[in-house]
Amino acid sequence: MVPDQRSRPHPVVSAAWLRDAARARTLSMLTLVWLGLESTLGLAAGLAAHSVALIGWGLSSLVEALASLIVVWRFTGARTLSPHAEGRARRAVAVSFWVLAPYLVVHVLHDLDEGYRATPTVLGIAVTAVSLVSMPALGLAKRRLGARLGSAATRGEGAQNLMCAAVAGGVLAGLWLNTLGWWWVDPAVAVGLAAVAVREGARAWRGHDCCH
Repeated sequence: MVPDQRSRPHPVVSAAWLRDAARARTLSMLTLVWLGLESTLGLAAGLAAHSVALIGWGLSSLVEALASLIVVWRFTGARTLSPHAEGRARRAVAVSFWVLAPYLVVHVLHDLDEGYRATPTVLGIAVTAVSLVSMPALGLAKRRLGARLGSAATRGEGAQNLMCAAVAGGVLAGLWLNTLGWWWVDPAVAVGLAAVAVREGARAWRGHDCCH
């Protein structure tokens, strides 16, 4: 059994640790701004294209924003030095992974029943391409910070950023392959995202590092 985060000793607090905590909070605040725009554009493009994967990706941006908000909460004020706050943040990030999965499965079933097929749009391609380029760097930076801080919540947020990049690549591939008649790739990407979200949520809840 993995011990509760509250029972673990807090990392030695130094000036470097406090600087990393401030960086984690700043990165999460910047991420919130970008994800608000990304989600709005992704949902608009997904609805226009009838792409369940693109809609799911836009919704996953909202879930990522929730994780970023949790990390901002974690490293604000007296909570910055609180192991108890880290435990609560870690579990909250885990729950944020699980929020998306049921919606994706239901939406896939609905679109298959209605016979919707994804069609590429300039907006959808542009937004996903930007995330495919930018999110890996952001996610890796947060994972490194999370390791130095001993913060599973920060590592989990970084894992969501990496998952966003992977899904963006899958969405782009699905939109292109749909033009070749491979319409099933788009809903398959959405179901795959739901499965990954459930898995990573479980790992985050237990305090395990994500995406290994």
